[in-house]
Amino acid sequence: MEKQEIAKDLRKKLPELMIKENEDMKKHTSFKIGGVADIFVKVKTQQELKGVIEYAKEKEIPITIIGNGSNLLVRDKGIRGITIQIGMDHINVQETEDGRVEVQVDSGVKLGMLASKLQKEGIEGFSFAAGIPGTIGGAIRMNAGAYGKEMKDIVTEVTSLKENGEIQTKKGEDLQFSYRHSRFMEEKEIILSAKLSLEKGNAEEIKRKMEELNASRKEKQPIEMPSAGSTFKRGRNFVTAQLIDEAGLKGYQIGGAQVSTKHAGFIVNTGNATAKDVLDLVDYIIQVIFEKFGKIVELEVEVVGEE
Repeated sequence: MEKQEIAKDLRKKLPELMIKENEDMKKHTSFKIGGVADIFVKVKTQQELKGVIEYAKEKEIPITIIGNGSNLLVRDKGIRGITIQIGMDHINVQETEDGRVEVQVDSGVKLGMLASKLQKEGIEGFSFAAGIPGTIGGAIRMNAGAYGKEMKDIVTEVTSLKENGEIQTKKGEDLQFSYRHSRFMEEKEIILSAKLSLEKGNAEEIKRKMEELNASRKEKQPIEMPSAGSTFKRGRNFVTAQLIDEAGLKGYQIGGAQVSTKHAGFIVNTGNATAKDVLDLVDYIIQVIFEKFGKIVELEVEVVGEE
């Protein structure tokens, strides 16, 4: 089907839906890299999401799901079919009978925004995620973490949309959480919402803690430059960033992609990097680390789009 025809059909089916044709994905990723998406939609409700999925399935159009684009590299030829950005953003906070706090949160809620809200309400346990530039859905999918805590420590329940259109809810212990992994990385399911178990605390103390963590992040990480966060996973018995540093690769550059001079675990966009630059640099790093140390490093960033 032609892009114009798909967009026209979607506008008829879901008149309130935000639909863009040939959307530049540089605008939707923290890397500021990538080609165009044929059709780009931002869904604000489960009904909109289900409507787009049903249409795509009926017309056999491929779909790509994204959140805040903070752990994402879009290839230079862009994304075919329909790209869906999850924009559902409701939050509900309530105390439980055992004195803890249950937070029901949609998958499109940004981590930083949620951390700020919870801090103001004096709710403890989410500070570690304040500086992670993603959404709840993306953070759960890859079990994001920082400063010794991960999403698995606070997620008690996740509701998702299965490929057949069924909505299901699973307990946290059934989500196969491990280091930077959950069952959603293999299953074709879309995370809709989650329940988090947190606790009451002191708003000022939480604020101080968040400020300390953010200061540490600014000092140690190249947050002033476009990147997709930490590029590689830690190894089972080694720290990848440390090996990259020891290999003398800090500052090494291919095209516009560079190993950060501040933190060797980050590849940054110096201003005009292409996805090919980044992937060529990734391949080079993997090769050098294996040759020098005999270690196999894995990419943490998700790569999508046409090769």
